[in-house]
Amino acid sequence: MDATNLADLYELPPLDWADIRKRLDGGIEQGPGSNGPDRHTCWLTTINPDGSPHVTAVGALWVGGAFWFVTGARTRKGRNLARDPRCSVSVSTHEFDLVLDGTATQVTDTTLVADIARRYVGAGWPARVDDTGRALTAAYSAPSAGPPPWQVYRVTARTATALSTVEPGGATRWRF
Repeated sequence: MDATNLADLYELPPLDWADIRKRLDGGIEQGPGSNGPDRHTCWLTTINPDGSPHVTAVGALWVGGAFWFVTGARTRKGRNLARDPRCSVSVSTHEFDLVLDGTATQVTDTTLVADIARRYVGAGWPARVDDTGRALTAAYSAPSAGPPPWQVYRVTARTATALSTVEPGGATRWRF
């Protein structure tokens, strides 16, 4: 991993990826009134066919050093990822703002899909594995997810950039 201190100009120390990851490993509450000013929202950016960005909120989970999310195959983000898996996930926490650039891969391993379903249930969304064992379903989801089944995606990071929002401040970019 290569780290670049983006706050050298201000003589601020680089941020430590281990600290960022530890905070993410602790969970990112997304319910209203939880953490942050009111809550934390993860934003997914995919690439439209004309090359323009498509940004939408997703209920992402941080698991095993990666962001995971679900979406339907017919949604704009699902179609974009099928054509071009490059994407970004961003989130603001109390301690930092983070943008992770990488590649989204659809996960069909039944054990991993079941684990993500269990984690979503633990986070308050009553998801379950569908009859194929390779996607999720539930009584409801965000309207932007489209109708079930919802495919599970894992984002593998190429780079991450964090900007500290607490003293002493700082900004760092990592290349993985």
